[in-house]
Amino acid sequence: MQANKPVREVVILGGGTAGWISASLLVKLLGKSIRITLVESDEIGIVGVGEATIPPIMTFNAALGIDEKAFVRATKGTIKLGIEFENWRQIGDRYMHAFGSIGKEFPSCNFHHFWVRSQKLGMPYDFWDFSLAYQAAVQHKFGHLAKIDGVNLPGLSYAYHFDAGLYAQFLRQFSENLGVRRIEGKVSQVLRHADNGDVATLVLQNGEQVHGDLFIDCSGLHALLIEKTLNTGYEDWSHWLPADSALAVPCASVEPITPYTKSIAHAKGWQWRIPLQHRIGNGFVYSSKYCSDEEAKATLLANLDGEPLAEPRKISFKTGRRRKQWSHNVVSIGLSSGFLEPLESTSIHLIQSGVLRLLKFFPNNGISPAMRDEFNRLSQIEFEQIRDFIILHYKLNERTDSQYWLDCARMDVPETLRRKMAMFRETGMVQREQDELFSEIAWQQVMIGQGVLPADYHSMANAIDETALKELLDNLKAVMQVTVNRLPAHQDFIDFCVR
Repeated sequence: MQANKPVREVVILGGGTAGWISASLLVKLLGKSIRITLVESDEIGIVGVGEATIPPIMTFNAALGIDEKAFVRATKGTIKLGIEFENWRQIGDRYMHAFGSIGKEFPSCNFHHFWVRSQKLGMPYDFWDFSLAYQAAVQHKFGHLAKIDGVNLPGLSYAYHFDAGLYAQFLRQFSENLGVRRIEGKVSQVLRHADNGDVATLVLQNGEQVHGDLFIDCSGLHALLIEKTLNTGYEDWSHWLPADSALAVPCASVEPITPYTKSIAHAKGWQWRIPLQHRIGNGFVYSSKYCSDEEAKATLLANLDGEPLAEPRKISFKTGRRRKQWSHNVVSIGLSSGFLEPLESTSIHLIQSGVLRLLKFFPNNGISPAMRDEFNRLSQIEFEQIRDFIILHYKLNERTDSQYWLDCARMDVPETLRRKMAMFRETGMVQREQDELFSEIAWQQVMIGQGVLPADYHSMANAIDETALKELLDNLKAVMQVTVNRLPAHQDFIDFCVR
């Protein structure tokens, strides 16, 4: 594409969650200045494992102006207050990465330093005594609560579980209502400009040609444009995250519908459990080096809450990222840009953050190489930071029941993660990088939950004496309990949305 040619025709290859998220946000914010065409085929299935989300989805929905009640009703959605990790440290252990705040923040000192001091003093407090989201989750409560009444403490932070297929349909209708043109068809050929190698045209099997100035590759693991056409290369992270397979199966719903995701570690992998209104989404993530497909299927089916509603479907992948997520005039969004297993429900977030980054750098009169390079730099940082957080769960396991877990505990980790772990072990501090997705509280919960009690804590935690510390913690614990007791049931919220 010529450097000074205006970018007016945007072509999205692939529907599903990635395609329709991209279409919906672009048409909402740029619909008056660009034309958007989405090409997808009903014959091509979607991976559809991303049924759990994290709180940044609230910002995305707000940007689109989506009504929450209509959204929950249309997608068979439920509330998510966190992810419970079971058996990840040792068999029988469990903890939660709960959303939102924990305790009370102090100037220059996170609350957990006061909790660490209480542990050194032998006080009987659990870290999650001070998490409103955790207490609400395990009691199956939910209500909109921006702040806790009477005290200067934040309320509930939350996200959703939903049916990924229904979510794509919801966003498709939204996008088409705003002018996105959808073309049904499979691509048979990709034509490139002879002068610069940019993608020029998608030729469909029926002979139709779709021209564009900018192409968004949402073709999933096929990566038809970014890899099969442009050969951008792939950075393999399987030496840190060896899982290369997943089996997915829905099962019948059971009551109560829990407002949190479950991640359950088994001998040779881990199982996700995502409760929706009409079913439970389940899957088993494993490495073919350690576990056969037959073993994985047996483990998954033996640990369902209800009757399976389909035959387990296998998904093969390689953990890592595309070396250039924007190459020439092609931007990869979703699984075409890389794969990080769904341990912390980041797949849909990475789609949304990728589209938001594209919006930030969206070209006007031609694609600037400097702009494209910056997009790729920021994409790399985001992927690597999320990668480190996922590796953390594996590295901190203390299981001895299989070679899989032993090897994960013994592996070398990226230097960026090694520094974070050492800092927390020695000082209790988490050094969070600017714009990093996971908060300091998220890192604290995983490390504490998997057995890391810091050797030291911030000196500011000594600013009050032992009696005052106990009074502080007793009061905070009581505030959480009283607040949760006043919340309505999670089911009440679902009933409100669907009626």
